[in-house]
Formats: sequence, C-alpha cells, structure tokens
Amino acid sequence: MNLKSLTLAALALAAAAALPVHAKPNVPSIEQLAAFPQVSSLSLSPDGKQIAGLQARGEERVILVWKTDALEAAPTVIGAGRMKFQSVSFIKNGLLAVTLWQPFDLRTDRLNKTFISKFFITDTEGKVWKEPINPPRASSQTEELEQALSNSTVLDTLPNDPDHILVINGAGSNSGDVYKVNLRTFSTQRIQKTEERVAGYVTDLNSELRARLRQDVDGTGAYIATEFRNPATNAWEQHFRSYVKDRDINQVVGFADDPNIAFMLSNVGRDKTVIYEYDIAARKQKELLYEHKFFNAGAVLMNRYKEAGGVPFGALLGIGYAGPRTNEIEWTNPTFKALEAGLRQALNITSSPVELVDPATGIHATTTLDTGRSIRLMDYSADLKTFLVAVSGPANPPEYYLFSGGRLTLLAKAYPQIDPGAMGDTRLVYYKARDGLDIPAFLTTPNTELCGAGPWKAVVHPHGGPWGRDGMDFDGSMWVPLMASRCMAVLRPQFRGSADWSRRLWMAGDAEWGQKMQDDKDDGAQWMIEQKIAQPGHIAMFGFSYGGYSAFAASVRPNGLYKCAIAGAGVSDIKKIWSRFYTNPFFRQAQAKTVDGLNPLDKAGEMKIPLMVYHGDRDRTVPIEQSEWFVAKAKNSGQPVEYHAIADYAHGPAWTRAIMGEQLQLIDDYLTKGCGGGGL
Repeated sequence: MNLKSLTLAALALAAAAALPVHAKPNVPSIEQLAAFPQVSSLSLSPDGKQIAGLQARGEERVILVWKTDALEAAPTVIGAGRMKFQSVSFIKNGLLAVTLWQPFDLRTDRLNKTFISKFFITDTEGKVWKEPINPPRASSQTEELEQALSNSTVLDTLPNDPDHILVINGAGSNSGDVYKVNLRTFSTQRIQKTEERVAGYVTDLNSELRARLRQDVDGTGAYIATEFRNPATNAWEQHFRSYVKDRDINQVVGFADDPNIAFMLSNVGRDKTVIYEYDIAARKQKELLYEHKFFNAGAVLMNRYKEAGGVPFGALLGIGYAGPRTNEIEWTNPTFKALEAGLRQALNITSSPVELVDPATGIHATTTLDTGRSIRLMDYSADLKTFLVAVSGPANPPEYYLFSGGRLTLLAKAYPQIDPGAMGDTRLVYYKARDGLDIPAFLTTPNTELCGAGPWKAVVHPHGGPWGRDGMDFDGSMWVPLMASRCMAVLRPQFRGSADWSRRLWMAGDAEWGQKMQDDKDDGAQWMIEQKIAQPGHIAMFGFSYGGYSAFAASVRPNGLYKCAIAGAGVSDIKKIWSRFYTNPFFRQAQAKTVDGLNPLDKAGEMKIPLMVYHGDRDRTVPIEQSEWFVAKAKNSGQPVEYHAIADYAHGPAWTRAIMGEQLQLIDDYLTKGCGGGGL
C-alpha cells in the first residue's frame, strides 16, 4: 500500500478543498433538498474490479456498475420496473444484492395500506433476477399480508465461498429458519430450523452458527438468553440470562480466530457497554478488549478474507463505538491505521478539541474529534488493495472516493447542488437539566455571512424513539439542513431516555414521558436563550414519531418557551399506541412500563400554542389516527391548528421526491410564514 503516492495524488484536491470561500452561500431550494442523492449505496466487488451504486434520475433511481480500471468508460445501467430501488451491494463477484420497494394494499378485516420491500439477487447486467428463497403460496389473506411485509435477510455472505450465502427466511411457516443458498443455481439447504422466540444468530469466522439470542419469560420476568451451540452435541446451551427490566446487555458481537473465544458486548455492572473476550468452554470472562470512558462500545471488525495480503485471517482490524458520529471506528490494525492516516492527510481532515461530559458521573475531559469533515472506509477488496472511501460532515453531504493502485479518485458527490456553506456549523454541547443531570446535545448555528450574528430564531428538534439518538453525521432527512439554511439555530437534545450515552441517562427516561423528558428539552431552549443563541419568543419545537409526541406535549404544557410546534407522525395517546405492540409478556415488560406520563390527547382541548400536524396515510408504526384524534380535540382550544395528511407516505422515507418535497415545504412554510402568523 503506497501511502506516499496517496498523499501526492490527492495534494491538489486537498489544497482546493482547503481554499477559503468568501462568497455568500447559496440557500438550497426545496427541490434540491428533496432530491435523491445523485449517487448512493456504493459497493465494491470482492475482487476489487467493479463498483456498483444507485444513481438518481429524477423520481427514479438506476443501478450503475463501473469497472475500477476504466472509470472513464460508460457504466452498465440497470433499471427497475414498477418497484423502486432502495439499495444495492455486491454479494459475490458478478452478483448484486438489491432491495426494492413499492406501495402495497391488501384488504383483510380492514384496508391495510403500507409498503413492501423485497430482496433480490441479480447479475451485473441485470439479466436474471431471483429471490434467495421463494416463500410458499399463501393460504389466507392474513398470511399473504405477513409474507408481503416480511423479507429474507442475509446472515452471512460467506466471504471465502464464491457461490453460497447464509439467509434467514423471513416469510411463511418456517419464518426464521437459516438456509445455505447457492447463488449460481439458487438451490437451498436448510441448516437450522428455528425454534419459537429466537431473535437472531451469530456466525464465527468459519461461518458456522455459533451463538444466538432467545427471548422468553420466567417467574422473575421477561429475559433475553444468550446461547452458544456446543460443537460436540450440536445443542444450544444458555450462558447468560439478562432481564429486560434491568436493561442489561449480554450480546455476542464476534468470534476470535480461536472459535472457542467469543467477543461479548456487555454493560452488566457498568454504566456503558464494553467488549471482552469470553472463553465459551470454561464459561469465563477473559481479557477486556475495549472500553470507552464516555461512550458505549459497539462492533468488532475482523478480517474475514483468507486472501487478504499482509493481514492474517481473523486479525482484529478495529473497534466500533457510539461516539458523536454514532458509528465511530478506532482502527487497531497497522495497515488500516496507516491507510486512515494517509487518507486524512490527503483529504485535509482535521480534528478539534472537544470537551466531553459523562452524564452518569459528571466527569469532564477534553479530547480531539472530527467536528467538520470526517472519513469512513465503506468497503474494500479481499486482497486489501482497493478501497471505497466516504467523506462527509454535518455541513458536508457525502463525497465518495476510490483508492486503488496508490491513486485517490473522486467518484461522485451525493448532493453537488447543495452549498455546504449554507448548512451552518454543528458541534457537540452539554447543558444542565433543572435537576442537575448533564444533557448532551448537537447544536447547529446558521452561517453568519448568510444570516448575520446571533441570537437567531431557533428550533428544538428531538429525535424519535425515544430509545434513539442523534449524531454529527450529515442529516439525510434534510430537516436540519432545511432549518439551518433558513437561518434558524437547531438544538437536538439527547434527553433522558436516549440510547448510547449512558445507562443512567437511558433509564432516567422511564415513565417520564412529557415530564422530566420534556423538561430536558425545555431546559435546552432556556440554555439557548441564556447563551445568546436563541431569540426569546422565537423558538419552535419540531419532531417526528416520538419527536412528534414531544411537539404535542410542548403544545399543551403550560408556561412553555415555544411560539409554535410541528408534530410529524406523532403519538398523541400513549395509552392506545402501546396496546398495539405490547400484546405479549416479553414486550409488556421490556418497554411498556417505561411509557407513562403526560398523555397529550387528554389535554388537546387546552392547547396553548399554534400547532402544525402532518402524518402519512401509509404509516404502520404510528397510525394516522393518532394525529387525527389530537387535531379534532385541539380545534376546541382556540389556538390555530393545521393538519396535513400526506398520501402514500409511511413512517419515512418518502416514496417519491414529490412527497419528500411536500413534507419539507410544509415545514418550511410553517416556520417562515405560519407559526401563528408571520413565521417563527
């Protein structure tokens, strides 16, 4: 690997990227923000000879396949029919794994309006299309609906086998069974018949089924069992039992080159997850492999290619953790560490000092992190000679590069029409909640050349979940880019109940819906005022899903700081929404008890501020009735309320660019012109 050539080849490119730009940024239009990325879902063939990806062509997307040694030549183009492409990736040399989706209507006892997603294998010219496993013929309308909504998934690509993959069947009476599929003949062999309540399998480096998770209930409560397969008896044996009420995690995230050593992700007795080595035969914890003082450990990256040059099969390449960019990787292998260092230099990637705060202990520390552009190794060839690289940041839509033969080549930009200068500046901040808990948040402030100095109009923008989180990646939903480019500061609080920041912060949200969880958001709004970031009286709340619930809650809570709110696909009645999901003991104990607090629907008739509500008519996660109920009662509050039902929209993403544009235009118009009159 010639890293000197890498640096020299990209010197002019890096210098150009570093040149200051003084022109006033161009504000992106709704059409530009709503467009599909021009290129996405890039993937490299195992032999490094071809690249596949999706290209946007207006409302449609096509698959493009290039040769890496002839990038200037016209690529092969593969189109879709009635369904639309969602993703594409190489699964073998010459074969692509493709997912497609489309609207789906089926009447059983009621009209089910939803979407279906299907997984196919095709060649690099798109001539032959096959499902890995064909489900049996449905015997009823209910079974037809179940098959339509389910999909086979790849368990293991078997990287050292040129013909086969392991697939978990997602439809029919044998749902969850594991099959070995020959992708040349499409013959199948079932290698594991799945028992009830099995939640997933893990293979070892030799692609043998070695671990699985199983959900069950005993006299103590609902639990998740971690089981290993005994090679001598072929029986599954329980090694760990974690009760969901305790929020403990015991999860197998990989295996060492010694198949008796598993890598366990665990937070037992800790505030954050760590990764340690586990001796399966001795049932004993061994070396602590990775621990981060401020963030949860995540994935273990191993070399699974036997032909990798200079890197042994089974070598540890790096560790993933849930840092500010959600999926950070700390490379430990010398080859990958050197590659990353060379790419950072060539692409002018720099780090800045950032103060971190642990919500569990209040401990502070200063470290250096990528706060602007960062790099990510997307894919690499089996011989470790060809790499796909992405460069992106909160204000920088992804750019894709090929590194091969010592040369770094720009392949494409996802959104070349969007001016990064209009996206503002994003940083990780912390503020104190009223009870003293440290709340992490991502703050985006507008570009001062475009918008002038602060304080600015501002939006508190809570994430969905609530057991989710935000990150410092580019926001592909375009909500933050939309608001920042319209000269609004945006605060995304990682309120109590958010995942990955600490067990304490996560569990502190239990049964605090609309109460302390909502206080955290309001305290963030107050913090922005005190920091001269937000203009008092000109703050809105906008959220989607659980964030939509938060907007409903903000609209009915007294003495708020918000001029108006926007609720997208929000939950308004927490009593009814969870009755749909918690119909068995496991789910009732896993999360139902954590969902308690303010029920916005009960207070809708006393709404305190103007509200805009939008919801998709194909949403099967949060039924559209949740918005309809609230709006009907809110009309008696004396406050203005807008309601927009969006046809053929689910719980995201948008089926067409027109639907994406309709959603963004509603948000834009309400914040700039509505919000009770005159805009925010």
